[in-house]
Amino acid sequence: MSLTSAFVNIDPDRCTGCGTCVRVCPSDIISLENRTAHAAPDTDAAKCLVCGHCMAACPESAIHIPALDPSQNRFFAFDLDPAWLAPGTGIPTSDLARLICSRRSCRHYKQTPVEKETLQDLIRLAVFAPSGTNSQAWTFTCLTSRSQVLVLGNAIKDFFKRLNKKAENGLLRKALALVGAKTLDHYYRNYYESVKTAILQMETQNRDRLFHGAPAIILIGSSPGASCPKEDALLAAGNILLGAHTMGLGTCLIGYVVAPMTADRSIQKKLGIPASETIHAAVALGYPKETYQRITGRKRPVIRMI
Repeated sequence: MSLTSAFVNIDPDRCTGCGTCVRVCPSDIISLENRTAHAAPDTDAAKCLVCGHCMAACPESAIHIPALDPSQNRFFAFDLDPAWLAPGTGIPTSDLARLICSRRSCRHYKQTPVEKETLQDLIRLAVFAPSGTNSQAWTFTCLTSRSQVLVLGNAIKDFFKRLNKKAENGLLRKALALVGAKTLDHYYRNYYESVKTAILQMETQNRDRLFHGAPAIILIGSSPGASCPKEDALLAAGNILLGAHTMGLGTCLIGYVVAPMTADRSIQKKLGIPASETIHAAVALGYPKETYQRITGRKRPVIRMI
């Protein structure tokens, strides 16, 4: 018999009552009774974050969490060693630093398609990112062909054409500014000209100023209920960017996609994305057609030690 809640199954025949699961549980839903771990009743188990700490820490493999899909640990391109790496072990910091510092935004791609299995591997890396209150409510929409990328690109271009036409109306900008709505005026002053040039190049030179010729896109969104969906999406994107680099892919985080898809939900409808989802990040990716010789520096940040 298992000492079961809706979220955590504990095998009493395996449990030794060591208390490790009790100590690591962030929601305090596991307790020791008669030297055996017990999960909270179903009425209280809703507090469970489904984080998997108890399952990962148990030295006897006595805990199982049905909501955790073991297939997310299996990859097409490589075999994952399931043994946990303790802090300070396994990977030299210098190697990790070299990977982080070598990743660059790619804006020249070969037209070689990115395999769907590779995209699936990247998403499996993505979902191991931290998630606020462990919501893990992210969604991933993969555009796997250049034609699909162009559907999105044209929709984004048309959005900005409409926005530029609106921004050209000086009277409208002034009227909105008078009532405190300065967003359109800010856009006109800071983005209008560069967007106008990009649209012209896209239409007259067939130049992809948005996705830079990438053959694939991963759109990272969220379902309702996440506590901090934007942050979750960007953390997941960070895993994708680094993972892609190790797989021989170039990537570029495309900021100009998010605002149009938020403002005009018909764009995601064209892609078959449910209206209940919200897109927070877009990653262009493909096999790079550019190489670099060295790692460079970055702008000096503001740092405070308090």
